[in-house]
Amino acid sequence: MTIIEKIRNIGIMAHIDAGKTTTTERILYYTGKSHRMGEVDDGEAAMDWMPQEQERGITITSAATTCFWLDHQINIIDTPGHVDFTAEVERALRVLDGGIVVFSAVEGVEPQSETVWHQADRYGIPRLAYINKMDRVGADYFRVIGEMEDKLEAEPLIVQIPLGRESDFEGVIDLVKLKEIRWDQSDFGTTLMYSEISGPYRDKALKMYEKMIDRLTGISETLTDLYLEGKEISEELIKETIKRGTLNRDFIPVYCGASLRNIGIQPLLDGIIDYLPSPAEVPPMSGHHSKSGKEVEIPCKRQAPPLALVFKIQNDREAGALSYMRVYSGSFKNGGVVYNISKKKRERITRLLRMHANRYAREDLVEAGDIAVAIGLKLTQTGDTIGTDKFPILLENIKFPEPVISVAIEPKTLSERKKLNDVLDLLAKEDPTFSVKENEETGQLIVSGMGELHLDVLITRMMKEYKVEAKVGKPQVSYRESISKEAVHKEKYHRVIGGKENTAVITLKVKPLARGSGNKFVNNTTEDILPVELMESVKRGVENAFSSGIVYGYPAIDVEVSLKDAEYNQSTSTVFAFEAAGSLGFDAACRKAGPVLLEPIMLVDVMCPKEFIGDVIGNLTSRSGVVINMESKPGADHIHAEVPLANMFGYSTALRSSTQGRGTYSMEFSHFAVKEGGFG
Repeated sequence: MTIIEKIRNIGIMAHIDAGKTTTTERILYYTGKSHRMGEVDDGEAAMDWMPQEQERGITITSAATTCFWLDHQINIIDTPGHVDFTAEVERALRVLDGGIVVFSAVEGVEPQSETVWHQADRYGIPRLAYINKMDRVGADYFRVIGEMEDKLEAEPLIVQIPLGRESDFEGVIDLVKLKEIRWDQSDFGTTLMYSEISGPYRDKALKMYEKMIDRLTGISETLTDLYLEGKEISEELIKETIKRGTLNRDFIPVYCGASLRNIGIQPLLDGIIDYLPSPAEVPPMSGHHSKSGKEVEIPCKRQAPPLALVFKIQNDREAGALSYMRVYSGSFKNGGVVYNISKKKRERITRLLRMHANRYAREDLVEAGDIAVAIGLKLTQTGDTIGTDKFPILLENIKFPEPVISVAIEPKTLSERKKLNDVLDLLAKEDPTFSVKENEETGQLIVSGMGELHLDVLITRMMKEYKVEAKVGKPQVSYRESISKEAVHKEKYHRVIGGKENTAVITLKVKPLARGSGNKFVNNTTEDILPVELMESVKRGVENAFSSGIVYGYPAIDVEVSLKDAEYNQSTSTVFAFEAAGSLGFDAACRKAGPVLLEPIMLVDVMCPKEFIGDVIGNLTSRSGVVINMESKPGADHIHAEVPLANMFGYSTALRSSTQGRGTYSMEFSHFAVKEGGFG
C-alpha cells in the first residue's frame, strides 16, 4: 500500500447540537493526539479546552487537524456551517475526499442536516452516517434511519445496531464481524470488549445481517455466488464490497454510539479507514491552464509538478498568515520558493506545519494527497493556487462576484482607528468576497459583502475575536448608475488659478453598452487636434468620473465615452484644465443621456420540502422575484429565482417561518438591472 493510499481527507458535518464537537474530540483522544478530553457543550464551534486557542488567538482545529489510526493518516477538515457562504463552502467541500454526517438519535434529521447532506450530494462526496446520543431519553436508531430515507432519500446500509437504548444503551452489535462490542468506562472507553451475540439480540442481529448481505449482492458477483451457495462470506470480502458501494455512493454505511459516554468512536474510525476513499481513489482534480484556459486533469502523483489549493487563511498573532493548503500534485519543501499562479507572483514558504489537536509539528516536505499549513505566503489569499510557473494550472477558476451590500463602520474612539483598519485588512485577506474602502467625501469606512448574514458574521468576529469596539450603520444596497441613450456634449472649461488662465474645450459622445460590458473610453481625435499628453488627461478625467456616478454618486457602469473633438490654446491650455473638462463633460453628457439607476439582482436558490413549495414561491413573488425554474432533488424541491437585493432583507426569517425551519437558501449576485421608479 502506497503512502497516498494511507491518507484520508474527511470532513465532519452536522446540525448544531448533534454532537459534532464531542465526536471530533473523542476521535482526537483515541488517536492519541490529545492527552485529555475536554468537556464542552455539544455543538460548540470550537474545542475551547485547548490553551493555544486563547494564547495564540486562533482556533487551531477549525481548518484542519491531523491524527493517525491503524497506520493511516486522517486529516479532519472543518466544513463551514452555513450555505450562504457559497465560495467558502465550495472550497471546503472540494478539498474533502469523504465525510461523516452526525445525526442526533433524539432529534433525527434536522434542517441543517438536510443542508449539509444536499451539499455533499452536489459535490459527490462518499460519506458515513453516525447516529449519536443513543443514551438520551427519546433516542430511536431506526426512526432516524427512516427519516434519512424519507427526508434525504438516502440509501442507508445498516452495519451496526444498538445494544439497548436510552439509559439501557450499553454498546453496539457489529454486523460485519457479528460480534457485540462494549466499552470499558474505567479507562474512558479506550478498551473495547468483544463478545458473541447474546440470546435476546441474536435473532434481530442475524435478520439485519441477512438484510445487509442481500443489499451487498447487488455490488459483488463473488459475494452473490457465495451467498446463493450458502457458503461462509469472509469479513474481508464484506468490507471490500461495502467500500465499493460507498465510493460509488450506492449507499451510506450507518454507525451508532454515544460520544459523550465514549461509546462508538473506534469502530467509526475503522469505518473511515475501511470505507472512505484515499486521495488516490477519488476522480482526478480538474483545473484550467492559466494561459490557454483549457481544462486539465491533475492525477494525484508525487512525481509530478507541485500544485496546491489554499483553501483557508487564518491569522496567527505570532506567525502571521497561516495558509491551509491541500496538495494535489507533486510536493512542497520547507524553505522552498513557490509560484502563486493566481497572483502570478513568487513567494517563499518559510515554514511548513502539520496541525494536530493541541500542538503543531514542523514538516520538511508535504506531498500529493496531503494537507498542511504554509507560513510565509504574504500575498496568498483564500482560493489561490500555488505551484510552479512551468505548470501554470489554476485549480479554482472562480470569478468572485462584486459585493452588493455595504455598511458604514467607525471606531468608538480615535485610538481604535488603526486597530480597526488592521483587523478589517486581515478579514479581507481571509475572505475575497469581503471588501473595505474609505468614502473620500465623508471619510467613513465602508465594508461590503455578499449579504446581510455575511456582513453580520464578519462584524461579529471583528468585535468578539479581535476585541475592536466599533459603531456599525444599517445595511445599504450598493446601487450603480448608467445611461439609456446616446448624447453629445461640448464642455468649455475656463478658470483663472493663481493668476494663470486654464482653458480647455472638448466634445464628448456617450452611449450605453450591454450589461456587464464595463466602461470604455475611445479617442477619435488625432495629435494635430490634441497632443497625446492632453488626450491622456481627458481620459484620466473621464475614468475618474466613472466612480463618482451621474446623479446619486453611485459608480457608473456600461458606458462608452468617445472624445470626438477638442480645441486647445498653446498658451492657456493645461493638463489640469483638460482633466477637469473630461470629468465635468462626462457628467453633463450623461445627464443628457437618460440616466438610469441600476439595482443588484440576486440569484436565489431555495431548497425546501415539497409541501411548502407554494408558500415559498408566493413569498418570492411578493418580493418582486421571478422564478426561473424548479427542479426536484432528493427529499426537496429546488427553486431558482431572481430577486432584487433590496427586497431580500429579512428573508431568512420569513423562509424559516414558512417552512417550519426546514427551508434553506443561498444567494449570489447575478446582474444589475434598471430599478423600477428610477431615481424617484
